[in-house]
Amino acid sequence: MEKAKIERINALAHKAKAQGLTPEEKQEQTALRREYLADIRASLQAQLAGTIVVEPDGSRHPLLKNPLPKP
Repeated sequence: MEKAKIERINALAHKAKAQGLTPEEKQEQTALRREYLADIRASLQAQLAGTIVVEPDGSRHPLLKNPLPKP
């Protein structure tokens, strides 16, 4: 996610605490948060898909046998 979008999420969060948000800003905040969470989930799934487990006997296998479905 772009740094500008993360900064906008933070700005909206601060404004929500200080004075509240307009309905349009609430919609924008919700959309940005969903995009942010989708990026985090995709990053974690990619990391888990690339993780290899090494057993005590030396055998190796992927952590995930089947890739996780995309949300």
